[in-house]
Amino acid sequence: MSAAVTDSFDVLDATIAEIHAAMDDGALTAESLVSAYLRRIETYDDDLNAILSVNDGARERARTLDEQFDRDGFQGPLHGIPILLKDNQDTHDMPTTAGSVALSGSTPPGDAFVVERLREAGAIVLGKTNLQELSFGVDTISSLGGETRNAYDEERRPSGSSGGTAAAIAANLATVGTGTDTCSSVRSPPAFNALVGVRPTMGLVSRTGIVPLCATQDTAGPIARTVEDAARTLAAIVGFDPDDPITARGVGQVPSDGYVSLLDADGLDGARIGVVRQLFGPQSDEVSVAETEPVTAVVDEAIDELAAAGASIVDPVDIGDVGHLKSARVLHYEFARDFDAYLSSRRPDVDVDSLASLVASGTLAPSIEARFDDAPILGTDVDTLSENVGYLRRLARRTELAETTLATMASHDVDALCYPPSTVPPVTRDEHQPFAEMNCELAAHTGLPAIVVPAGYTDDGLPVGLELLGRAFDEGRLFELAYAYEQESGHRRPPERFGPIE
Repeated sequence: MSAAVTDSFDVLDATIAEIHAAMDDGALTAESLVSAYLRRIETYDDDLNAILSVNDGARERARTLDEQFDRDGFQGPLHGIPILLKDNQDTHDMPTTAGSVALSGSTPPGDAFVVERLREAGAIVLGKTNLQELSFGVDTISSLGGETRNAYDEERRPSGSSGGTAAAIAANLATVGTGTDTCSSVRSPPAFNALVGVRPTMGLVSRTGIVPLCATQDTAGPIARTVEDAARTLAAIVGFDPDDPITARGVGQVPSDGYVSLLDADGLDGARIGVVRQLFGPQSDEVSVAETEPVTAVVDEAIDELAAAGASIVDPVDIGDVGHLKSARVLHYEFARDFDAYLSSRRPDVDVDSLASLVASGTLAPSIEARFDDAPILGTDVDTLSENVGYLRRLARRTELAETTLATMASHDVDALCYPPSTVPPVTRDEHQPFAEMNCELAAHTGLPAIVVPAGYTDDGLPVGLELLGRAFDEGRLFELAYAYEQESGHRRPPERFGPIE
């Protein structure tokens, strides 16, 4: 590897297509690219605190890919692309910790299904990112990694639980990343860091090998700087997994040429977008109208930009009782059941054998431990859930919510619904991000897909996102709409604090 090859390519906001073009031209190698990102991690992550661990085998993997490229060309759609994984996704060659000290000494026996798919596509696992411990909350604080900071204001939170990935990708510490979303985590962190995040339809992406929080809501998704890179990454991780039968729903639902084949700068021309005004402004008594106004103003401008790009705006679209939507939450029923089942696959290499023993160990970050005191999680009898009327009613409510949401979209003849993923901007680090202001339930409780794209910035320079929700397995249309909006608006800009290295 020569210095000329390393220095001739600028990784700042580099896309997958640009990286592959440089490799094809002989101006870049996978090894030099890995070295460039590792240098950025070494330079910047002390301030950002987004990375939990770096993969010692990344350079060797890159060298192998370079040798294969010299012989046979690109080895897959993500050939040589350095990727950061949220550290709740199993990796056979690195510990998987969910941000918890109690799991820090244990390496899983195999990769999560999505990690297998990424490696098969040619990606290089560069490292693992910090997260809200156990994914339980929206601040990105963990006993293992401490507090991650927002890439656009280090005194503010990046949201969570996938805040480590979002902050790192915003700061160009890798090309793309992964997160998981139970009820906001691949949407609000990208929104707070001027990124694209995708929560796919339930059943499109496997959950095998992912530390669970709430299995009927959990899903993995890409976090990227552009819609195109998010589309490429999602296409790499989808697929039927016999160990997760729900993925049978996704068979035949992905375009044969990938989602990128659907991207069209004129994709909003003739589209119909419904505005869910119920999800603007305060969603609880925790915040005031004044606190939500900066986000509302930016998203209203984004709606004007959608119209300027050719979309017809249907404003407002009523989705019914928002309280009914929020009441379909089942996390407190499922958390212990699902986490304990996951731990059984990690024994005897972990020191705890249940969620209850982990909480009792006293190792959790204090703010995470306090959340267990406020929720009826450990007192749930998981052995009788199949007979628990409250739990079964909430599951049935989800089916009803999905049907009524789709009916609402059909009656208004809209391609997507739009709203802010959070009604308030990132809070300062002496506060906790108010979960009630995350508009996460519409996608999470219906299982429908959603994409977040940069919508602009508040007067204080804080990123704001726009969320688009679509029909089941209609990710292709969401990508088309989001790409057209991205091309029209061009809101993404890298954070000034994490610019080129001198």
